[in-house]
Amino acid sequence: MLGQIAEDGFPVTGDPSQADVIIVNTCGFIESAAQESVDEILSLAEFKKSGHCRRLIVTGCLPERYREALAGSLPEVDMFLGTGAYQQIAEALHRPNSNTRCLLPSPDGLPLQHCGTGRTLTTASFAYLKVSEGCDRHCTYCIIPKLRGKLRSRTPEDVAMEARKLISMNFKEIVIIGQDTGAYGRDLRPPVPLSRLLADVADISKDIRVRFLYGSPDTTDETLIRTVADHDNICVYFDIPMQHAAPLVLKRMGRNYNAGDLLRLVEHIRSVIPDAALRTTMMVGFPGETDKDFNELMKFAETVRFDHLGAFIYSDADDLPSHRLSNHVPKKIAKERHHALMSAQAGWSEGKNQKYIGRTFRVLVEEQVEEGLYAGRTWFQAPEVDGIVYIDAQDRKNAFRVSEFADIRITDALEYDLRGVTA
Repeated sequence: MLGQIAEDGFPVTGDPSQADVIIVNTCGFIESAAQESVDEILSLAEFKKSGHCRRLIVTGCLPERYREALAGSLPEVDMFLGTGAYQQIAEALHRPNSNTRCLLPSPDGLPLQHCGTGRTLTTASFAYLKVSEGCDRHCTYCIIPKLRGKLRSRTPEDVAMEARKLISMNFKEIVIIGQDTGAYGRDLRPPVPLSRLLADVADISKDIRVRFLYGSPDTTDETLIRTVADHDNICVYFDIPMQHAAPLVLKRMGRNYNAGDLLRLVEHIRSVIPDAALRTTMMVGFPGETDKDFNELMKFAETVRFDHLGAFIYSDADDLPSHRLSNHVPKKIAKERHHALMSAQAGWSEGKNQKYIGRTFRVLVEEQVEEGLYAGRTWFQAPEVDGIVYIDAQDRKNAFRVSEFADIRITDALEYDLRGVTA
């Protein structure tokens, strides 16, 4: 959307008090995200009274999910664009007096972005590279297929061309993403595995690193693991949302594996790549989750000791199949389970970080926090979701260049972050 706005000659400001048009891109995946989006919309609507704002536009998953009902509850908003309408953002800006408040075409009809699609990137050292849209799974708790449509993959040739463009712009890390990245290419004819795509991008330049996020247990296969192992510049980092470990909960979720399958996958990854970093996402409070089920989840997490683990509380809504399941867990109990899991993970994470003290890692320097202090990431730290490395550089001779790699020796460890100096 920023790319289209720029191509149409509209200047962009980060100061909402100076904006003639404010655009709020929203998430509607879980209740807390939807509420955060609504709060932000109402907050920014105040600039229609106190600032330059004449139009407030809301885009993304919130209008796609709640549609005209959302428009009726937010009269402050001038126009709503669903997930199938982002390419119409410039048109929405050109038609300030349009009588149409809601643009909600099917996400399945949205043209895939391609290497020639204009983009305005808001990151300095790394760039997200979306390789597919949509998801064909039928997990009972998930609204994403409805919001983003069916799986549609870009061709590997087109992805590689965009990767070359990003590398020529001096981005040092390419982050491959999709709603279901591991399923990339299954819809192409002939099918193209994610492993081939990763290898194609990694082979463009040995001076950058490649990361992929949002896999799944059933798509993390032998070929993918071996491809990661065989390429020095693909991060040995596996993001595999597992959701749970108790068999009855997994079955109710619509997940086609069990704890034994997950443990075998983890053991295999670690046997092929001993230093591999593992990230997962777990859900607590799913309908029917008993104390026994939760204890199985805790035992599983303690056994695996993930490098990174995020958890969220089941978010109910009447447009989810899981809404119709019996024995919903009280919110108070779900919150207690969430706290227990994340408290345990904080301890496991700090224990892993302690083992890094004294070791040297190649760190991508991403910002100067203050005089003599920088921040960056190693290969086992994904942007925005994992910890970072704080780099002490009190000596002016040790100043770093942002968006460049540096060898850093780790000197201290916190729960999620690390601290280091020039090696």
